[in-house]
Amino acid sequence: MTHAAFALLLWIAGWALNVRLANGPASNTQAARLAVPLIFGATVLGMWELLVRGLGVPAVILPPPSQIAETFTANTALLWRDFVQTILKGALSGYLIGCGAAFLTALLVDRYDYLRRGLLPLGNFMAALPIVGTAPILVMWFGFGWQSKAAVVVLMVFFPMLVNTVAGLQDTSSMQRDLMRTYAASTGQTLMKLRLPSALPFVFNGLKISTTLALIGAIVAEFFGSPTLGLGFRISTSIGQLDLGMVWSAIVVAALAGTASYGLVALLEKRLTFWHASQRGGP
Repeated sequence: MTHAAFALLLWIAGWALNVRLANGPASNTQAARLAVPLIFGATVLGMWELLVRGLGVPAVILPPPSQIAETFTANTALLWRDFVQTILKGALSGYLIGCGAAFLTALLVDRYDYLRRGLLPLGNFMAALPIVGTAPILVMWFGFGWQSKAAVVVLMVFFPMLVNTVAGLQDTSSMQRDLMRTYAASTGQTLMKLRLPSALPFVFNGLKISTTLALIGAIVAEFFGSPTLGLGFRISTSIGQLDLGMVWSAIVVAALAGTASYGLVALLEKRLTFWHASQRGGP
């Protein structure tokens, strides 16, 4: 039997098993919710391996997952240093600075109407700027270290976080605000007891969007200048050397980091906004 036939049988088996789990009596259990994506991912990887080897695809075009795993395990120390340089230094620092500054600015924008009219339209302009144009400029300003990558990340996450937070602060009804005034609540009390809790779903939406933007910004910035470390540097140099196994290994590290960061923010959102309809599964 050919590799293509094995791949087809694998897809049918994986599909049937997932349908059974997703529609079965235990479909709402934690084990089933975890098993379905794992089985789907394993099926895709198995088909990838079989088709690449069966069709004789050159490794410089698309290496099989087994080769990527071999390269990954042989270079874990190097990939860890790249992870520290790109994720922990560049992306995380820029994420924290950008989101923190955006949150504080949103409080001012919500307080002063002229800031809302002047700053928010600027956000649309800044969001339209291409990263391939701004990243080289920031690298020239801040040098080739992680600081320039953090600056790119700050620029990318600031306005999405700002817009979402401002929208959340305005997401209260006139009846709720009138009730706070009836209780003689001060502006600060209204902010802490009503407006900030109401804004939390919007804030976390901005945080989740920014996790992906931070990762992309840090990696792309390394294409325009970096020390001899970093995921972007590794991808760029490995492509030049036709080492696709290393390229995919760096991509795997970035994907795992992005998934983990998004999951941590989503978990924190679930803990802090358990009262919201989006977390309760109903109105």
